Amino acid sequence: MLRKSIYIMIFVLLLAAMLLSACSPKASTSGEGFTFGILMVGPYNDHGWSQAHYEAGLYVEEKLGAKMIYIDKVNTADRPGTTPDQLADELVAQGAKLVIFNSDDMKDASTEFAKANPDIKVIMASGDQVWKDGRDYEVMDNMVNLMGKMTYGKMIAGCTAALTSKTGKIGYLGPLINDETRRLAASAFLGAKYCWTEYLGKDAADLSFKVTWIGFWFNIPGVTSDPTQVADDFIASGYDVIISGIDTTEGLAEAKKAAASGQAVWAIPYDFIGSCEEGKEVCLGVPYFNWGPAYVETISSAIDGTWKSNFQWNEPYWANINDLDKTAVGFVKGDALSSGAGEQVDKFIKELADGLNLWVGPLGLQDGTVYLAGGVVATDQQIWYLPQLLEGMEGQSVSQ
Repeated sequence: MLRKSIYIMIFVLLLAAMLLSACSPKASTSGEGFTFGILMVGPYNDHGWSQAHYEAGLYVEEKLGAKMIYIDKVNTADRPGTTPDQLADELVAQGAKLVIFNSDDMKDASTEFAKANPDIKVIMASGDQVWKDGRDYEVMDNMVNLMGKMTYGKMIAGCTAALTSKTGKIGYLGPLINDETRRLAASAFLGAKYCWTEYLGKDAADLSFKVTWIGFWFNIPGVTSDPTQVADDFIASGYDVIISGIDTTEGLAEAKKAAASGQAVWAIPYDFIGSCEEGKEVCLGVPYFNWGPAYVETISSAIDGTWKSNFQWNEPYWANINDLDKTAVGFVKGDALSSGAGEQVDKFIKELADGLNLWVGPLGLQDGTVYLAGGVVATDQQIWYLPQLLEGMEGQSVSQ
């Protein structure tokens, strides 16, 4: 009888263990021995775009046990005479089985590399080559396009700027001009206009939104406009909030200097969750990319053999846009944001989570042509390939 009871107890314990195992999350894919490479357009510690990718690489190492190797400053100014696909070959020579190209500027090079190296997996961050509904679709079984839906982050940034501005003049420090940068600047404008009119009850005609482009993602002396000078020009012209679209923090730095001299000026940097650290006293917040979760998922598929070419334009995790294990895009409120404005920003984020769509007509393009008729909702393609800035925005729509 005692022996039978012991057997029953053992069976119950084994059954319980099996049930717990079935209900528990699956263990992460083991990446031991797997090496992935990243090509970064700027310095790995730029407090912006490239650092966000670098830290995502560290996240992958932590979660999967894979090894990251990288080459930063992949641009013609820092590495004249070399191309990203050549540098990708160097990463492969060091053992990389997957290469991440981290800039729209590397789109053509990533295509060349993927075609020349069909056995190497490729992640193109911000490209559209394998988007079946995109303009440049090509079949490349070894490529994944991956981008966070920063249109939301920029809308939140624009709303934050409008709720804070005392002059109604918002300056947008832009990089180079392309589809991506137009849609992000336009998203910031739409967020600013919505919160200016709907939350503050002000006339849209009293809101000024100016975009000044420097010519690249960061300053290249002698090649681009100086972002420090652009920021100073905004401040001197009465623009009291500077939203950055570049990879570095000149806008924040100049706002900090102006505030130290007694001016009421604020800034919203970009890309990296820690950007506010350089000027907490004037930082209203930062929209940031969180590449880690998508990198883990995609690199896991390369490791376990489930890889499939696909296009990802990943939204925030709306239950908590700052959950770093789940969200693709987040927004951290800065110390300079007032409590009242902060509450309204939270309200705006909640509206977006509940389905608020600002990409709805009537919307016109900068040249006066109709972009979206009244009530028409923009498609992903119309947003991704925005051909001009929107009506009501000041600044160039195309390179001259």
